[in-house]
Amino acid sequence: MKEVKVGLLGLGTVGTGVVKIVEGHQEDLSNQVGSPISIAQILVKDRTKNRNIAVDPSKLTEDPWDIVRNPEIDVIVEVMGGIALTKDYILEALERGKHVVTANKDLMALHGPEILAKARDKGCDVLYEASVAGGIPIIRTLIEGFSSDRITKIMGIVNGTTNYILTKMSQEGAAYADVLKEAQELGYAEADPTSDVEGLDAARKMTILSTLGFRADVSLDNVSAKGISGVTQEDIQYAKRLGYEVKLLGIAERQDDYISVSVQPTMIKASHPIASVNGVFNAVYVHGEAVGETMFYGAGAGEMPTATSIVADLVAVVKNMKLGVNGRQAQLSYNVMKQKTDEQIASKFFLLLHVDDRAGVLAQIAQVFSNGDVSIESVMQPSTPNKTSTEIIIITHEASKAAMNNVLQAFESLSSIRKIKSVYRVEG
Repeated sequence: MKEVKVGLLGLGTVGTGVVKIVEGHQEDLSNQVGSPISIAQILVKDRTKNRNIAVDPSKLTEDPWDIVRNPEIDVIVEVMGGIALTKDYILEALERGKHVVTANKDLMALHGPEILAKARDKGCDVLYEASVAGGIPIIRTLIEGFSSDRITKIMGIVNGTTNYILTKMSQEGAAYADVLKEAQELGYAEADPTSDVEGLDAARKMTILSTLGFRADVSLDNVSAKGISGVTQEDIQYAKRLGYEVKLLGIAERQDDYISVSVQPTMIKASHPIASVNGVFNAVYVHGEAVGETMFYGAGAGEMPTATSIVADLVAVVKNMKLGVNGRQAQLSYNVMKQKTDEQIASKFFLLLHVDDRAGVLAQIAQVFSNGDVSIESVMQPSTPNKTSTEIIIITHEASKAAMNNVLQAFESLSSIRKIKSVYRVEG
């Protein structure tokens, strides 16, 4: 059978992993798809650079258009990152009838619908399993495994950097700033960690997952995002005393065709499977009306886990080529995106308040909750002898986000409350 030729855009950590798998698993790949697969051309920044993998220098180029416009290339594998220029390369590749495999979550979150529409028009595949959760095959599962079900909730740890930081804070009592510095030294966090720690990376991944899970065009603008930079050791220790762990969770929910998607630090019951996902690992929990609860766990990044997902997509593309069905399996968004209002978004809430330590304060707080139609599940007040102020920890019953916002606004004008120190959504 005719050899399938691949053009690889990028030879960084993940690109190196792709080369290792394709070249090291030739017999397995050929048996699966019925023909050899070769990496015919590779984009690099510097052809003279010393590398930790041997590659034929004649295959290297510093010009992406050399690969995109090469008529012998059948499939483009994009692991270079970037958005604007990368989008141009991919659209041009599709225009020329080349199939695309990408790990680019930023590109697919922002321009996925346009790229997929182009692919369908040109009869090409665009697969992007590696764009979310590294080696976990969650995208293919949402498209194929849940094709007969109706998904109502997707909740996940989809950023390994923040999960590493929160794990160290929880297990070792370390301060946020110290763990962030350690994560940067280990290479888990970038020199500028904003995208990770402020929830932007996770928001883009949740855009992709919710679009696929709910079959609706969810855009990044539909996702509210809050990061972990405000999480304190005090928050984590109070959560543990109450039987919770603090995790940065992406939460996408659908009810009566209305959708909400958010990323936020969340207190989740220690008994929930996601609460035990530690370090740089990822996990995605999916609830379907028919199947009920499912969870997918594994390495969320790294050279070989991510490369495994990329090569799995490459195998799928080649199989489609053999069957002549490329471009026919694109996931179409046929549901209208209707965003939930704050009145429709409901959960339990955790509050940590710094208040005057005197008689009647707790009654005032309870009255504010009552006026706001928010009921209290539990209250804890740590002992503070001989002090004029204290802390009160409250967990509410399920309430709407709008009602909770009204309560918080009322607290701002209550003189006995010195500070609203923390507010978290509660799950599990």
